[in-house]
Parts: sequence; structure tokens; C-alpha cells
Amino acid sequence: MAETVNFTGALDRDVLRRAKVIAAQNDTSVNALFNAELRYLVETYEAAGRNGNQNYKTLLDFSLGRTDDLQAKSALGIESDEDLFLLMAQARLPMPRLPASRTQAMVDELSALVATPAP
Repeated sequence: MAETVNFTGALDRDVLRRAKVIAAQNDTSVNALFNAELRYLVETYEAAGRNGNQNYKTLLDFSLGRTDDLQAKSALGIESDEDLFLLMAQARLPMPRLPASRTQAMVDELSALVATPAP
């Protein structure tokens, strides 16, 4: 059995609350959930690298916001957003999120459009 170590990390309070609910519903701990997901990420990434397949790295870079959807689709040789989203789901990676400031700017732009009377 591998030696375990403790580490300190930061997590959004709401995500932790929701993870505790999932853990309780499944009679496990947040630590066990985290360990399983991180193990999956590491093992999948390493296996793809050993096989010379960079697709998982491309998807991870997209998930982390390091590349945009156009770059990811080009690197993966796909054309549709739907295919990209399906690959993200199959890889069990979260979709990237815009920074809160960018999301708010988009909301403000849409609100301004709605508030503007039609000509």
C-alpha cells in the first residue's frame, strides 16, 4: 500500500459543502472522493503520455483555461463543440469557466440590450 501524506489546499466553500453531501450520501469521506478523482486524473494523464497520446493533455489544458475551444478542437482534429464537450465528459474533466468578471461583463452587455428600446 502506498504511503499517504497530508497536504493543505484551498477549495471553494460551496464546493466543499456539496462534496460533503455527496460523501455522506455514499458513506465515504471527502478525502476518499478527492483521492479517487486525483488518482484518476494522474493515472489517465500518465497512461496517455506513455502511449504518446497528447489528447488528454489537450483536454486538460482546455479544462484549465490554458487553451480555447478553437485550439483544442484543432489539436484534437474535431470540428464541433458537441464533440469537444463529449470528449470532456468521457475524460471526466470539468468544462472551463470564464472568470467572474468576464461573466458579469457578459450579463451587463445582455442587460443593456434588453433595456434598450427597439428602433
